[in-house]
Amino acid sequence: MKLGVRWTLHGDGRTPAPGAVVRPDERLSWPRTAGLGAQHVVAMFGASFVAPVLMGLDPNLAIMMSGVATVIFLLATRGRVPSYLGCSLSFVGVAATIRATGGDSATVTGAVLVVGAVLFAAGLAVQRFGARIIHATMPPIVTGAVVMLIGFNLAPVTAATYWPQDQWTALLVMLFTGLAVVCLRGFFSRVAIFLGLIFGYVLSWALDRIFGKIHSPAGGGEAVDHWRLDLSGVGQADWIGLPSFHAPSFEWSAILVALPVVIALIAENAGHVKAVGEMTGDPLDDKLGTAIAADGAASMLSTAVGGPPNTTYSENIGVMAATRVYSTAAYWAAAGFALLFGLCPKFGAVVAAIPGGVLGGITVILYGMIGLLGAQIWINAGVDLRNPLNLVPAAAGIIIGVGGVSLKITDNFELGGIALGTLVVITGYHVLRAFAPAHLKEPAAREEPLLDSGTSSYDDDPER
Repeated sequence: MKLGVRWTLHGDGRTPAPGAVVRPDERLSWPRTAGLGAQHVVAMFGASFVAPVLMGLDPNLAIMMSGVATVIFLLATRGRVPSYLGCSLSFVGVAATIRATGGDSATVTGAVLVVGAVLFAAGLAVQRFGARIIHATMPPIVTGAVVMLIGFNLAPVTAATYWPQDQWTALLVMLFTGLAVVCLRGFFSRVAIFLGLIFGYVLSWALDRIFGKIHSPAGGGEAVDHWRLDLSGVGQADWIGLPSFHAPSFEWSAILVALPVVIALIAENAGHVKAVGEMTGDPLDDKLGTAIAADGAASMLSTAVGGPPNTTYSENIGVMAATRVYSTAAYWAAAGFALLFGLCPKFGAVVAAIPGGVLGGITVILYGMIGLLGAQIWINAGVDLRNPLNLVPAAAGIIIGVGGVSLKITDNFELGGIALGTLVVITGYHVLRAFAPAHLKEPAAREEPLLDSGTSSYDDDPER
């Protein structure tokens, strides 16, 4: 059975010729391959260790399981889809919602494990029936709205928990990160979030030395005097050791909150496979179902031992685009480095010590970017929001998801936030489509919009 673990040497194994591409089944020399693997690890670090911290999970275990997940993905796709699987940010809002209602880490990982199982089943369905099943059940208007409400649902976490811990540090980190995202080029722009964290870390240390302790809420609690950067746990942590494992627990209320994220994960995987196929020149439609199922299986394994879920990372697509090296050997090297990092508790202690104010500045941008990815889905697909068939379900679902609207079914069962918003978008769109007149179902059809065109006409009128 071909597992995609054999590579032919590209050229002399040193430097590819100008314009040349190192294909997934090729590699450079092993030292250069290891260097590329390390670059992939750096690229995924920014989000992959922020996500478990925001979810309240062990960052060491997250990094370790990202390496395991990548190995599973590479084996499942037979080495045809170069990809790194890192911790998914799509579940940060889910974790915050579950914890706000009394859930713990076991409840979070149990809910996400079920999501992984559903994602695995969805991958098998796509493998059996083809990608058309995705387009039929989750058109761009639905996937864009769900991604948007998942991202914007996180806004209260930043406003109530992180930003108040150190508002001035948060403001400076936000400004620095924004400048890094916009002004840096190439690889460094891909790790702008990571650079923002380093800047905030150093800034917090300097402010402690200059001004002493700060009086502010610590972790969303009461205002107390505390150091911005507390490194006491770093000195106590061992250099080598296993991360902390725990078993998941399952609660229906938490599972229902987490299930909508399946839509975002399917969209992420589909976009990733399409992008990689275009870059490598190898059509990968036949591997879409396998990629989705592999992501689901990897997330199930990770959450079964207490880790976070995983998903394909666009940061690593950027590294491939910049280097034109698509060798899966580099991803095997990256997975190996991740496993080694996971065995260093001191590294996890450094990550856990990230000050709340720093996270406040980072998450203002990060959460907003997640939400606006939904708008990007609409733009790329040419979704017409003047059509009430698109506008009404998306508008209702987003407000419900962002505003935390809830629907009490029984004394012990309540739908709200992300879960209810997603349900409204999906069912609302398909129910309205069933009753809508034919001209609203045609993409090219034009009619008087439900809302005014607003400022969209300014571009067409030079006199304004």
